[in-house]
Amino acid sequence: MIVGWIILGLIVLTILWVIGTYNSLVALRNRVRNAWKQISVQLKRRHDLIPNLVETVKDYMEYEQETLEKVIQARNAATTARSPKEQAEAEGAVTAALRQLFAVVENYPQLKANENVQKLMEELTTTENKIAFARQLYNDLVMKYNTRIEQFPANIVAGWFSFKPFEFFEIPEEEKEVPQVNLR
Repeated sequence: MIVGWIILGLIVLTILWVIGTYNSLVALRNRVRNAWKQISVQLKRRHDLIPNLVETVKDYMEYEQETLEKVIQARNAATTARSPKEQAEAEGAVTAALRQLFAVVENYPQLKANENVQKLMEELTTTENKIAFARQLYNDLVMKYNTRIEQFPANIVAGWFSFKPFEFFEIPEEEKEVPQVNLR
């Protein structure tokens, strides 16, 4: 009789452990998904600002149409990316195109002094910072979630219920390079 109660107790504890582990994995997975949505919100803000910036500077930059076209093409490609890897690559192209645009703006004193351009560039800079923070939060949560589904004994429950790892939002290699500054 006592052995039966012990076995029943172990079964109940095992079921409670499975439920608790499953629920914690679901909570982590939902936090990762939410963090991805936060990145999406900031990227949308960035994508919405870019056409305004291009429209504002295009009249001043008659000879720089190629630069403006690159910015718009990169922005359009980024709006169709879906996975973190695709998004990171596309956003790397947007960042490179914006850097090129900002460098060109430096060559136009009247454009650089334009209040609308300054405001848009400031908003883009603020948005870039928000994207960086959202990316950091997302990657931290992905690491926590991926670690949890790989650790024993939670990996058993993760396998039973098909919890899959998430991709990190990694910066493309070209963005990792330190920009060269020449003050001569």
